Amino acid sequence: MNELNLTRTFDAPRDVVFKAWTDKKQMAKWFGPRGFTTEIIEHDARPGGLSRIIMRGPDGTEYPAKAIFREIVPNERLAMSTFAIDAAGKEVLETLATVTFAEKDKKTTIKVNVKVVRSTPEAKPYIAGMEEGWKQTLDKLGELVSKSSGR
Repeated sequence: MNELNLTRTFDAPRDVVFKAWTDKKQMAKWFGPRGFTTEIIEHDARPGGLSRIIMRGPDGTEYPAKAIFREIVPNERLAMSTFAIDAAGKEVLETLATVTFAEKDKKTTIKVNVKVVRSTPEAKPYIAGMEEGWKQTLDKLGELVSKSSGR
């Protein structure tokens, strides 16, 4: 898989959904597949800003990653280069993730596009799990934003 496209509609206003992506405390609650916890070390949501996280799997395995924000249009669009990092600190996978936000009738539809820019052979398991991981992550985002907006 070289590219992934997912669309989700959430029962929450666009500003609530957008803030879940840019606010460090909120992102820690939803980012990552089910059963994973995410520690947000740094999350500077501005063009050129860096985000550094560690996702921990149910077995305790750590999956460090970083992202560089490329574009931020408040409540409309986020684009970031993301990097999966192995235990030795080597970047094994780079993707370009773009998220667009549209609101209609107080519901927000997001479109997530993830393109693999470069990968090493060690990235195979990351790429194999990318679609399911993003689906579960977006499910968790939906649960958080519906609660946040009181719906």
